[in-house]
Amino acid sequence: MTPDTIELDGKSFVAAEHLPIPEWPCVLSERPQPTLTIKDNDMFLVTDTLGNIAGCLGDDTNASMGLFCCDTRFLNRLELQIEGRSPVLLSSTADKGFGLSVLCTNPKIENHLPPETIGIKRDLMLNGALFSEIEISNYSTETVSFQISISFDADFVDLFEVRGFYREKRGQILRRIPLTGERTITGSQDLSNRGSEEAEFATHTSVLSPPPSLLEQEELVLAYQGLDGCLMESRIRFDHRHPDHFQGYTAIWQIELATHETQKLGYRLQMFTNGRPTSKVNPPATFVQAKAAEYLEEEQWKHEITSIRSDKNTFNQVIERAEQDLYVMRQSIGKNTVLSAGVPWFSTLFGRDSIIAASQILMLNPTIARETLSILAEYQGQKDDDWRDEQPGKILHELRLGEMARCQEVPHTPYYGTVDATPLWVMLYAEYYAWTADKDTLEHLWPNALAAMDWIDRNCKHTGYLSYDRQSSRGLANQGWKDSENCIVNRQGVQPAGPITLSEVQAYVYAAKMRLSEIARMKKRLDLADRWLEEARELKTRFNRDFWMEEEGYCAAALDGDGNQIDGITSNPGHCLSLGILTQDKALSVAERLLAPDMFNGWGIRTLSSLSPAYNPMGYHIGSVWPHDNALIAMGLRSLGQVDQALEIAKGLLDMTRKQPYKRPPELFCGYERTGDDEPVQYPVACSPQAWATGSVFQLLQMMVHLVPDAHNNCLRIVDPALPESINKLSLHNLKIGNTLLDLEFERAGTTTACRVAKKRGNLRVVIEA
Repeated sequence: MTPDTIELDGKSFVAAEHLPIPEWPCVLSERPQPTLTIKDNDMFLVTDTLGNIAGCLGDDTNASMGLFCCDTRFLNRLELQIEGRSPVLLSSTADKGFGLSVLCTNPKIENHLPPETIGIKRDLMLNGALFSEIEISNYSTETVSFQISISFDADFVDLFEVRGFYREKRGQILRRIPLTGERTITGSQDLSNRGSEEAEFATHTSVLSPPPSLLEQEELVLAYQGLDGCLMESRIRFDHRHPDHFQGYTAIWQIELATHETQKLGYRLQMFTNGRPTSKVNPPATFVQAKAAEYLEEEQWKHEITSIRSDKNTFNQVIERAEQDLYVMRQSIGKNTVLSAGVPWFSTLFGRDSIIAASQILMLNPTIARETLSILAEYQGQKDDDWRDEQPGKILHELRLGEMARCQEVPHTPYYGTVDATPLWVMLYAEYYAWTADKDTLEHLWPNALAAMDWIDRNCKHTGYLSYDRQSSRGLANQGWKDSENCIVNRQGVQPAGPITLSEVQAYVYAAKMRLSEIARMKKRLDLADRWLEEARELKTRFNRDFWMEEEGYCAAALDGDGNQIDGITSNPGHCLSLGILTQDKALSVAERLLAPDMFNGWGIRTLSSLSPAYNPMGYHIGSVWPHDNALIAMGLRSLGQVDQALEIAKGLLDMTRKQPYKRPPELFCGYERTGDDEPVQYPVACSPQAWATGSVFQLLQMMVHLVPDAHNNCLRIVDPALPESINKLSLHNLKIGNTLLDLEFERAGTTTACRVAKKRGNLRVVIEA
């Protein structure tokens, strides 16, 4: 064993610090190039439109591509080439969400292959591992021969690094030493067209790929030892036909095809951490099995949820896409399945995002809400820890599992820097019970609800309001749903000093106390019920006094550290409308102001008035439009009886969604004015799909049909349903309220929408109110 050899997990590796530095030329662009993104549970993959990952180093705008699992990039190069050249793209799609498909052909290769001779169908699928199947067909009238290569590499960087966080030190990239059949390769052509790190390593060490006779017994292994000692590996096995030889970590096949002959290649890449599979999904053996498993699981998901369809095909396409995206965004955390916040960069458990998304889809599937409540209760704060912004009873903001979290370089183990997740958790706790009457979950999580309310009360003790002020040196400066650095501004566009007291958070606290008071009364805890009810009433009185801006006829976005109003005109007060904290006259004034031209751009309501000095239509929270923000506001307008205004917001959002790739609502889009037949302007790096953007589709549907469940009293009220002019009929099949399954049908005639119960399995009392 040489001094440079490292023994880990019973395997021999060589540290990459002994390898030559690769010199891969990168063509950088000023803006990100189009990508394809797929996800399955705790894995996601981002490629270019060919399904390739070029593996560029340095300041590359596309350096965010790769295969990720548990916040680590297990593959940063995946490059298919034909005779050392990139194929020519014909078409590609990631329509299914968990798999992508590419059709491509060969470029002109001098004295060898005319252009468009070879057809290449490339499929990539995630299911506990990365599976790929490649079909190569000869469409010429003669037999052809050529080389196909796939280059692999992995840098194992933490997701925070990919997003721009700086690290002073990293672990070691390792390269596996084969146990048998070591040989020297000579005279191989560099098909990667880059100058191969692996080929140079092979020449310098004489520890190379095994001979062809041993390939079936070997796997390609990329590895890394983290600063915490964790060994991470990407293990690649080949299907159908093993490579004829390797050039470093480039697999090479010599293909010979008769006219109209097709051959298949394939591989399976599985990720390991300390010798155990990294993904929680147990992968099948082959691509065909992986595809079948995904389709079967997706069909099971569709069978379990409420089926919602209309008489308009384009609207049904939006609904079907949202159903499929929710399936893709499901993620296993512990023993529970929740919605990850967004693909690609927020594929993990978030407090606020996961709670709001679970609330939005209660009419679709209440099980997601139960499991979201349960896993967040497991991680509920237990102690005072400034590094993580943790306090007893507090609900987490974000959970991460990567090396930087494990090494305490970031506080996300989990991180608790959110002011609103705790009251939102209490709200969902009560809302879930209203839909399900699930007494077991109610009783099991009651201590967590009490701990959450204790946290709220302790933090409201000084000012009477729930505020935030960062404690962690690596935490978030702003800790509401608008959490970017510059999102809170006054009328002059100036950022105020904290602690910050957000308007919508006080509405969440009010709703949490009102709803938990009802549950306490049901549980015969009259002391708590009366106390929370009285505290909610007092909060409402103070709020209408301290937040109201008489001259503007509007609610302040927040109060600053001195208790002064932060008087910028924002969308934040729109969240207050459905929760009852504003008096009726003030709520109506806020509703009217939200639909003024400086706020409503035709597609939706901006996060910040276009009249503000800080307004930027491309700003993340200072002028953009967020679907979930608008869906919450639409629910508020509906609660005030402003049905036409609520439907106007729904129309703008649905029009925007129909114009998006895959008819999928993005996380956000730019706030530019809608004029004529123009297109909504995309935000450059929005998550898509994103949980609460997808959930907004169902929240808008809930706004239209206006279901008011009371499963505890075995009743469902349907109050003044209203379909928009673009929809004449809407049906809900397999809707679950308590233990009853319902089929409901809605039909619009002019300005009136009628509802009838088409089928009922259970004894639920359904009351339809005009």
